[in-house]
Amino acid sequence: MTLTQSTALPAIDPADWRDGVYESFRANTIRQVVYVPDAGHSRLIDRCHADPDMHAVVLSTEEEGVAHLAGAWLGGDRGVMLMQSSGVGNCVNMFSLLSACRLPFVTLVTMRGEWGEFNPWQVQMGQTTPEVLRLSGLLVHRVDAPADVAATVDAALRIAFD
Repeated sequence: MTLTQSTALPAIDPADWRDGVYESFRANTIRQVVYVPDAGHSRLIDRCHADPDMHAVVLSTEEEGVAHLAGAWLGGDRGVMLMQSSGVGNCVNMFSLLSACRLPFVTLVTMRGEWGEFNPWQVQMGQTTPEVLRLSGLLVHRVDAPADVAATVDAALRIAFD
């Protein structure tokens, strides 16, 4: 499958990928953004809170986000969840809702537990996150270069919602 960008996203400094992601959210009419607070997503979270067309919701735990986004979709809204890789483990049971009900789901996961991780508690989930997501029936699009983030998010949103 070849993906082409449906809307022209504004030029963004690739050093701040979060601005490009926000613009992709706008271009793809994302209305609900759910998250557990995370420093890696903080600039994006702030932009979503400031946008009157988006409803940003802080969660107590990540699995709440799966149910919230299912309800958003059933109510006519598109949504995205932001979380760290450690939160993926909290969502495994709830991911069954997505496949059983054939619901679209997009999550942006900042990775922990990889090279240079200072917290040993993060390593196990960080090393297994991509495979856990795949085994749960989700498509995984890993991005290693900041300049590629916005286009990858844009493509993921179109795969899920269009």
